[in-house]
Parts: sequence; C-alpha cells; structure tokens
Amino acid sequence: MAYAKSAVSSQQIIDAAIRVLARQGYGGTSLLEIAKEAGMSKGALHYHYPTKEALIHAVLEAACNAVQARAVQAWSPSDNPFEALRRSLEELWATRAERTDEALVVAELLALSLYDESLRPKLAEFYELGAEQIRDYLDKNLVSLGLERRISLKLLPRVVIGILDGLVMQAFVDPDAFSADEVVDAVQTIAISMFARAPSA
Repeated sequence: MAYAKSAVSSQQIIDAAIRVLARQGYGGTSLLEIAKEAGMSKGALHYHYPTKEALIHAVLEAACNAVQARAVQAWSPSDNPFEALRRSLEELWATRAERTDEALVVAELLALSLYDESLRPKLAEFYELGAEQIRDYLDKNLVSLGLERRISLKLLPRVVIGILDGLVMQAFVDPDAFSADEVVDAVQTIAISMFARAPSA
C-alpha cells in the first residue's frame, strides 16, 4: 500500500529532523532515528526524502527560515534610532544565544558546510538576508541623524553579524565569559563607531 505524500507529513519529518539534529548533531543522526522521532517508518520517511542529504537540505531551509523570521521582528521602527538599535541587537543576540533547535541546526550545518559545498548557497543566502536587514536599518536610521558611514555599507552589517556569531560560539564553550548586556553594549558601540558626524553644509 503506497504511503500518501502530504505537506503535513513532510513538515512532521522536518520538525523531527530538527529536534534530532539539535540533540545529537549531524554525525550522530540517522534516518531511522528521525523516522522514529516523526512517528513513522523509515520507508515512509524515504518516500518523502530518498536520501539523508535531501532531507538535510530541506531541514536547513526550514531552520534558516525560522531563525530569519525571528530576526526580522528585531528591526522595528522607533522615534529613537539608538534605543531601537539596542533592542534589535538584544533580539539578534537572544536569537543566537538561546540555543533554539533551529539555531543549533544552522550552526551545525554551517560547520558541516566546510566539507559539503552543497550547503553553502542556502547559508550564503541566510547571511545575506541578515546583512540586508541590518544594512537597511542602519542606513535609514543613522544616516537620517546626519551620520556618515566610515566603512562600506556592504561590509558594515557583515562585521556586526561576525561579532555576534563569534561571541556566541565563545559563549557556548564558556557561558560565564560575558553577559548579554556586555555583548549588546559592545556591539552597539562598535556599530555606532562605524559612523561619523557629517560635516555641516
């Protein structure tokens, strides 16, 4: 009897895979374990995703989308651009530091992309979307205050993301190294220092 494909069962598999990958990592995850987590047979899982690689690509897209959706909410309009920048940085840090299943999967597959080039395009898109959000916010809000960029707008948001990602990896291995407030203070100071007061006309 053929197993009927459905969007529900596909999502059930992806959700189960995210939970197992977050718990055990890529090397410790098998399709059988994912099938058990999803409450279905390995054959049913294979019907949706014939290989582990096919499933991993679907999982990466879902995890990136979940993290990205949360990050989008961080950039809310405000009458005070500096306060809004701080709130946004707090949310961007929390998105990384809270170790949600999706964030752990993105980090795991980012490490795997050192060896698996097929994962790189989706991760590159993920980083570009994140950079675009920061780029738009800084350009619209800080430039509106009469500030000029000291470095290119193409690189500036990548620097902010690099600092956040680098610090969160250190926080994973040494949770007492610094507090969330210290991180946000430092990143906000660095971000603002990349702008200078425009000369008067």
